[in-house]
Amino acid sequence: MNQTLIKLICGAFMLVPGITVPAQQTEIKYLSGTGADQTVDWQFFCTDGQNSGKWTSIPVPSNWELQGFGTYNYGHAKDEERGKETGRYRFDFETPAHWKGRVVNIVFEGSMTDTEVKINGKLAGPIHQGSFYRFKYDISRLLKYGSTNLLEVTVAKHSANESVNRAERYADFWIFGGIFRPVYLEVKPQQNIERVAIDAKADGSLTAEVFIQKPAGAEILKAQVFDLNGNLVGREFSTEVEKGSTVIRLQSNISGVKSWNPEGPNLYQVTFSLISKGKEIHQVTERIGFRTVEVRDRDGVYVNGVKIKFKGVNRHTFRPETGRASCKAFSIEDVRLMKEMNMNAVRMSHYPPDKHFLEVCDSLGLFVMNELAGWHDAYDTRVGSKLVKEMVIRDVNHPSVVFWSNGNEGGHNFDLDPLFAQYDIQNRRVIHPWNEFNGFATQHYRAYDYGAGSYWNGHLITMPTEFLHGMYDGGHGAGLWDYWELMWNKSRAAGGFLWVFADEGVVRTDQNGAIDTYGSSAPDGILGPHHEKEGSFFAIKEIWSPVRPDDSDITADFGGKINLENRYFYTNLNQCRFSWKLTKFPLPGSSAQVKTVSGTALAPDIAPGQKGTLQLELPADWASYDALYFTAADRFGNELYTWSRAIKLPADLVAQLLAKSNGNSAVSFTETGLVYRIKAGTVEYSIGKTDGVLKKVVNEKGEIPFRNGPEISAGLTAFKSLEMKNYGDSLMLICSFKTEKSDSTRMKEFVWTFYPNGWARLHLYYVPEFYDRDFDYMGVNFSYPEELVTGVKWLGRGPYRVWKNRMQGVELGLHQKDYNNTVTGVAPVVYPEFKGYHANLYWARIESKEQSFTVATSDEDVFLRLYTPAQPEKVFERTAPAFPAGDISFMQAIPPIGTKSNDPWDMGPSGKKNMFFDYGPYDNWRSRSKQMTLYFNFSE
Repeated sequence: MNQTLIKLICGAFMLVPGITVPAQQTEIKYLSGTGADQTVDWQFFCTDGQNSGKWTSIPVPSNWELQGFGTYNYGHAKDEERGKETGRYRFDFETPAHWKGRVVNIVFEGSMTDTEVKINGKLAGPIHQGSFYRFKYDISRLLKYGSTNLLEVTVAKHSANESVNRAERYADFWIFGGIFRPVYLEVKPQQNIERVAIDAKADGSLTAEVFIQKPAGAEILKAQVFDLNGNLVGREFSTEVEKGSTVIRLQSNISGVKSWNPEGPNLYQVTFSLISKGKEIHQVTERIGFRTVEVRDRDGVYVNGVKIKFKGVNRHTFRPETGRASCKAFSIEDVRLMKEMNMNAVRMSHYPPDKHFLEVCDSLGLFVMNELAGWHDAYDTRVGSKLVKEMVIRDVNHPSVVFWSNGNEGGHNFDLDPLFAQYDIQNRRVIHPWNEFNGFATQHYRAYDYGAGSYWNGHLITMPTEFLHGMYDGGHGAGLWDYWELMWNKSRAAGGFLWVFADEGVVRTDQNGAIDTYGSSAPDGILGPHHEKEGSFFAIKEIWSPVRPDDSDITADFGGKINLENRYFYTNLNQCRFSWKLTKFPLPGSSAQVKTVSGTALAPDIAPGQKGTLQLELPADWASYDALYFTAADRFGNELYTWSRAIKLPADLVAQLLAKSNGNSAVSFTETGLVYRIKAGTVEYSIGKTDGVLKKVVNEKGEIPFRNGPEISAGLTAFKSLEMKNYGDSLMLICSFKTEKSDSTRMKEFVWTFYPNGWARLHLYYVPEFYDRDFDYMGVNFSYPEELVTGVKWLGRGPYRVWKNRMQGVELGLHQKDYNNTVTGVAPVVYPEFKGYHANLYWARIESKEQSFTVATSDEDVFLRLYTPAQPEKVFERTAPAFPAGDISFMQAIPPIGTKSNDPWDMGPSGKKNMFFDYGPYDNWRSRSKQMTLYFNFSE
């Protein structure tokens, strides 16, 4: 995404630099732009790497690597590969004469990393160390009022403090340099409200600590709560300012307020006014939400008295073209995507975010775990103490923030823990991710049902701050169903946070714009680097939907009733919106259009945590349609999920297909060498006499190279016999096999039937070898040259591929996708992926450069396998599931997929291998075998 496009996306959320405000309010004048969407060019000199050794210009805010300066490096890079360049900035700015006598602060929202600031050649204060924190200097004495001033900033990417480097710069993510968040002047009267810390409870009680600069002469501090439309809420409340007091405490009880939670993010604003001699001398306004957070040890986390399960994800501040420089539109996009996945929580990995991200979490509704930087190592106490204060006092009033995190995965300085409460009036619980600490077990990537008397089965509140580590197509949605049901039903499980939200692939200005993920190291997310939605996005959306239908099939006596469970925490389903749609699909090759009829449904009265029924008032001819869809939307109209239920089964549609294709000529065959040649309609099939395998297909237009099947993928076979029979006007070839043990009860068999209309039917029976108790997959394979395939159109569940432990997020429908050979999470990003397993096949039209053809099945739960997905340069065995031989397969069992950290069988029941059936007496083998019926049409 180029700068112009970023500006178009973000421009609607741009703050106006140099806001004119009344004298009693704080005035803000931006020196930089307000974000990645709106920047201001400063003079710039880079000491090393790209474009170094010369004065030029750079947009601020930005990371200089993304602007073509310095050195890219990942946190795991060798020392000699680390960028240790310094950036020097210059900027001229005006200050009006009337500012003289007021307090003027220069504020940096974030700079990477050691930052020295000079105004008109003089130091503004000590060098600031730490990249992700707001810091400021009072520069009132250094300014030339009514004239031009020179700002000089020197930024060292690599800190002089090794603890800062260990906490931030050696971490498992991309390392950047530069002033990457806005810079502005903050102008206040001499007597002013420096900052405010607020504790607003769900019952309407409000306590505030107001910090005053130069309080001499101040007499009264008053406050008033408003709604976001500016209407008064409750009465004004005030207190006298004791002489010399710099911290004033205010308390009140506000009646009639609505509490804040992610399902109803009700916000208010409270204005504080400092009064001297009857006049208002300074005023500040803070946005707040009334909510109460309680951690009840050995029980769980309660918000407003309701026990919560966190449906969370880890999120880096990141875009490929701008690095960690962001804007409010980016924050809105990220939070909306999380809400679209039905998440209610986000963890800041591994540093505090931009202020506007928390503002968006407040307004759209997400719980937040806010994190001090630290990755396997921590800040020293001197630097860390300052950074804890900077983080907490900036973010203390956000209702979305429910936890503080003191570093990540061993990056915990225990000396810093008490400081959070010192600056946090709400005294939120401090978490140590990956540790057992402060009442929580948060260890990362524990196996399903891990622990004997610990973790899921212990007495601490269990809340993994990272789980189901995504890698390529593994993790995220794969395994989540099992984990979430476990978490939902464990009383001390408080949910958790998936790793991670989006791919962290950076545009390399030194590599012609290539997107670099540092091999397999950079975070591999649910979304692509430009927020392309992977298959797991939709699986998560379904699994975490707060409206949960059961898995009942539609039967002949279906009366339009859908059984629902309400998994909201605060919302009755009568506040949601429900709709339905009936669909009739065209058959392959038909010119008919999809036929639909739709309607709305009355939202049922189902309280949180309860079950009930949704009644759909369907037309009398509902059973003539192929599928039913029903949609739940939240009270704001946002879709929670759309589910599909089959009305017609594959056998019903196959009967329509065969009835549509009539043929009058008789089926004939000839015997040539090692093959039988069967002429059916306009198609000639060649079948091997010694194995019953399809060798060749030819029609009037030429050969269709679909061949070498059926090859049964489960177990070994040995040819026994081939028998030919006439069956009415059709011809049958019965192929039988035996095992090496010559045990007739272990025999396998398939039957070809050729029809006068040119269709071929293949019916298979197969059983495993005696000692085969579980399988990666089960089914039958064919070959077809991959280079000929251009796409596929199919009726089944899609459009995304599935794994045994990620069957969610795909819905019954008519799907179309073009051929691609992409690897999930590896550029170029193309979703949905073409290759892999696709669920609940009815029929598929394989689109070819030469001749397309159709395959259908009359059985339920058949998977269409399309080729074997390509692998990345570094193959992780856990995320490279097994695939059978051949190119196109029809499977009745498929493998699960693992994560970077867990084998699939450690991720819950759906991650286990496939069991064929129970083992008992071996008589009547046909009734105990797997069976599948396929239909082929090569005469389109």
